[in-house]
Amino acid sequence: MITATTYALARSGHYGLRQAARMEWIKLRSLRSTTYALLLTVVGMIAMGVVTMANTQAPRGAEKIASFDPTNNVLAGVALGQLIIGALGVLVVTGEYSSGTIRSTLAAVPNRRLALTAKAAVFGGLALVIGEVVTFVTFLAGRAALAADVPHPSLGDPDVLRAVLLSGAYLAFVGLMGIGIGAITRHTASAIGALVGFLFVLPLLLAGFTGTTIAKFFPTIIAGNSLSVSVPVSDVLSPWAGFAVLCLYTAALLAVGGRLLVRRDA
Repeated sequence: MITATTYALARSGHYGLRQAARMEWIKLRSLRSTTYALLLTVVGMIAMGVVTMANTQAPRGAEKIASFDPTNNVLAGVALGQLIIGALGVLVVTGEYSSGTIRSTLAAVPNRRLALTAKAAVFGGLALVIGEVVTFVTFLAGRAALAADVPHPSLGDPDVLRAVLLSGAYLAFVGLMGIGIGAITRHTASAIGALVGFLFVLPLLLAGFTGTTIAKFFPTIIAGNSLSVSVPVSDVLSPWAGFAVLCLYTAALLAVGGRLLVRRDA
């Protein structure tokens, strides 16, 4: 869906990121699938966090007590959230190619890099807001579900607030990676397959053969063992090193996607 004002600005050559972002926001909020997918993310993450925490037992023994990290348990729902957000990011791009509406989009914003930047800015911003809200709600709800004899984490405890914030940001990263992969393939099934392989299949295979030596550089391992922990895990990246790697992945995928969009015909 493109507003007459945006199209007129494009025709006159007076369009920019603001107009392109406004157009993308109108398209995104008009799709029912967006609302349903985001609602599923919220409900699924909160439910997984609460169930995980409700089944968390108090550690026994000095070694288990030292490594016990209930914050990591309550953020277990990120595994589900990343799949939904990533698939939705793919559809932001590939859905237009499959329906043919990409022609209208590029008629309004002929600069393809600008069009992709607008998509990334709008969806990335929405995913970031949803991610932060749902991780905070999940943390609070999961904390309330803990048994009385289990240590209750607090946002004031060392590294707990950082873990919650970076876990929410991780969902935005995955959404942006989905946009990048979608722009590279322009085909929904192959893009989602590539995303799932990158997030889940490849790191698990590598972990089985090499341990964390290589797998620790993949997003899912970074999320589960670096970003969402308040107790350091050995043989993985530090939280901020993992955050930097995610920034590089996201920037690289969007850059390649933008370059390929410029070279291809719609």
